[in-house]
Amino acid sequence: MAIFTESAVRARARRETTNFSKAASVLLGERVQKQASAANFDIFLSHAFDDKELLEGTLLLLEDLGYNIYLDWKNDPQLDRTNVTTATASALRERMRSCRCLLFAVTPDAKDSVWMRWELGWKDGENGRVAILPIEGSTTDSWEGQQFLGLYPYASDGTIRNTEKMKYWIHRSKSCYILFDEWLDGKEPYNR
Repeated sequence: MAIFTESAVRARARRETTNFSKAASVLLGERVQKQASAANFDIFLSHAFDDKELLEGTLLLLEDLGYNIYLDWKNDPQLDRTNVTTATASALRERMRSCRCLLFAVTPDAKDSVWMRWELGWKDGENGRVAILPIEGSTTDSWEGQQFLGLYPYASDGTIRNTEKMKYWIHRSKSCYILFDEWLDGKEPYNR
């Protein structure tokens, strides 16, 4: 199992453009319009907007496996990032309530986002289904965490043993993990 790499998520965003001769952001907009009426989502993707290409590729990789993702600037473009109000916080809380979990995307600009830490804490308090989604510059199969983020489980991708079937996993450590779908259903990682 491997941690998401910047090159893999960028390649996924670019592949969408190559395959369909449309910008990935246009295709994402079309997908989000189809999902706009969804009352519930699998994943609230907490992220730093400045890492947009990484987020677009991550969103596409997660959607490739059938997950319904909430991304604020795609699903709620009316929210004004330059003028955050109590109404903005209320809208985000309502969206987080409608999501089964929150994935906290650790990208280069994530350290500068105050909102991401607020979202992580709020969702952790609401249902405890939060995990870190590290997006690293190089290939690795584990993540040590940074500061308080190391308190949370982390996500990776990989195939099921003896198959070619790609899945997502939630880890407490390299040897303590569970399938993402089982974790979404409330089960915890266990030692292998």
